[in-house]
Amino acid sequence: MSMECGVFHTRYESDMGLRPRPAQRIRLAILALFVLVFPFLASTYWLDLANQVAIATVGAIGLNILVGYTGQISLGQGAFMAIGAYTAGLLTLNLGLPWGASVFCACILTAVAGTFFGLPSLRLKGLYLAIATLAAQEIVEWAMTHWTAVTGGTEAIVVPAPRLFGLRLNSTFNFYWLAVLTAAGTALFAANLFRSRIGRAFEAVRDQDIAANVIGVDIFRTKLLAFATSSFFVGLAGAMIAFYRNIVTWERFTLNTSIVYLAMIIVGGLGSIRGSFLGAALITLLPALITNLGRAIQDTAPQAASLLPYAQQAVFGIVIILFLIFEPRGLSKLWDNVKDYFHVWPFAYRRGESRAN
Repeated sequence: MSMECGVFHTRYESDMGLRPRPAQRIRLAILALFVLVFPFLASTYWLDLANQVAIATVGAIGLNILVGYTGQISLGQGAFMAIGAYTAGLLTLNLGLPWGASVFCACILTAVAGTFFGLPSLRLKGLYLAIATLAAQEIVEWAMTHWTAVTGGTEAIVVPAPRLFGLRLNSTFNFYWLAVLTAAGTALFAANLFRSRIGRAFEAVRDQDIAANVIGVDIFRTKLLAFATSSFFVGLAGAMIAFYRNIVTWERFTLNTSIVYLAMIIVGGLGSIRGSFLGAALITLLPALITNLGRAIQDTAPQAASLLPYAQQAVFGIVIILFLIFEPRGLSKLWDNVKDYFHVWPFAYRRGESRAN
């Protein structure tokens, strides 16, 4: 008599499936149903927040490819988003390119810029690499505000509204579908990337670059490819902001933006696509929830309500500290803990199938 418990695969196709278990497919179907129904029930305010979460998810996945999966620290997220936003906006505004072509060109140019600023990663690690990417942030930020012939300096650039078949896409309802599809496509690409040889090379460099070099991984090429891939999606997030808001201004892409996105992947979970979404959702929605809380207690506790706007940054920092102390692997690990609990509740063997030999 033997007893088995756990999840067993008898085919490689089943083992390599993105959602091999029925429970995973059910959760995915529920999420898809919610995404489809949500825009028809939500107000414009919540639709706008959902669009912001989708854009942030694209940028967070891009940053997680570099930081979480490849182990290369970056403080230049705002700079690369700015390159994507300004490139997409200026190509459409000055050259008359269709918005789709402008977005693609912006992603390519951002990938090239990311590759260039990733060159120091061959010899720099940790804090030193962070300082190098911080230099990239400062250089791009200076260019945004002083290269007036191209960026307009401190003046905002007004971008034409994107249209598809005569339909304006930057309304909250229409852009929702574009943003959700883009975020889903980015997540699907990243999920498959780390099931490929290139993605495994990224993870090998993260875990131990010397050992990766011994087994034949080209460290320099892999790091540059990680910077390029990450910057491509970060530039895509910046281009989405440009066409959604119709205004490109340097104030959206400061060092604070880099810190916010770094917080997203830390809170959500480094090296996790699901964590990128959860972190983007929490960090994006947290200020809105605090604002709504202040409005709710305005009549009953006006003094506390007046202090809440000033407490946003404090709450932001406290959330990061609490996650670093109590759950460094972020919201993604908390979700895994919940799933693991139900996998073995009330008895572990209930997940398996007993049989007589």
